[in-house]
Amino acid sequence: MRSESRPWLPEPAPTEHVALSIVIPVYNELAVLPLLHDRLTRVLAPLGISYELVLVDDGSRDGSGLYLVELAARYPEIKAARLSRNFGKEAALTAGLDLSVGDAVVVLDADLQDPPELIEHMLAAFHAGSDIVSMKRRSRAGESWHKRLSAHLFYRLLNRLSHIEIPADTGDFRLMSRRAVHAMQQLPERNRYMKGLFAWVGLPTHVIEYDREERAAGNTKWNVLGLFGLAFEGITSFSIAPLRWATGLGLMAALIGFSFGLWIVMGALIHGNEVGGYPSLIAVITFLGGVQLLSIGVVGEYVGKTYFEAKQRPLYVLRDVVQSPRAASATPTLPEDPSHAPAP
Repeated sequence: MRSESRPWLPEPAPTEHVALSIVIPVYNELAVLPLLHDRLTRVLAPLGISYELVLVDDGSRDGSGLYLVELAARYPEIKAARLSRNFGKEAALTAGLDLSVGDAVVVLDADLQDPPELIEHMLAAFHAGSDIVSMKRRSRAGESWHKRLSAHLFYRLLNRLSHIEIPADTGDFRLMSRRAVHAMQQLPERNRYMKGLFAWVGLPTHVIEYDREERAAGNTKWNVLGLFGLAFEGITSFSIAPLRWATGLGLMAALIGFSFGLWIVMGALIHGNEVGGYPSLIAVITFLGGVQLLSIGVVGEYVGKTYFEAKQRPLYVLRDVVQSPRAASATPTLPEDPSHAPAP
């Protein structure tokens, strides 16, 4: 069925019933893709259910997209989607959810830090009646102490500011029922913070704690600026507290400026002191100017979000979607060395 909030999506081709979809955004992950496919196959095959792997290439430049197409041509359970360019992880994840057809959908990162072996436990909670199974990180192996600390503080700050309770220490790794996925597809905003949107949907939720592993191969694509931008996106998407902070800061600056001016005038009238000179005037002007620029910047962030929402551009553009018919289920062996992938 075509989603009313996704008019740019192609009509899905008729397909057999799929019990489980695994949605995996991919960006420059060629080194880990063979390991990912092998490990998922070993985990999912014993479950005895029909499944699909929805791998979305987000404009990779290392040949990941071509490798996914090759995988999809050989294995009918793989659906490889390539976006026309790099739209960002949130858009790629949205594309994967839109293309998935399973009764249950698991969101998984390609780096294998979130162990696929837990999918069996997630499915057990799903069959027990949970629409969403959130995976809460008990520990984060392979991450520096300052990254763990900043993540810890960010989630708690976000929950203090937002009127929606967003589970702390919970990433994108989770399971959603088809009903939850349909609810997500009704959220058309272009500025997307998926962890917050998952929480906004609500529905019966079960939480499983787990220990996050080290990255299986390759390097992380997130840097400090990228993580800071994602954090700011989360705060401004689910709270107007920064606007209120700017208002409070402006009020405080006005009171300080008024009090300082009154003190100077009263000193001149009562004690005959001369009006203060250049240094104090520059200090006040600099302080007020900084407050004004900060406030304008915060307001501009929200105005910019409104501007992008008003344009109503699609979240992503699909270059192609490749999937072999399940009837032709030949399963030749792919080389495990990513250097054998077709050259970009």
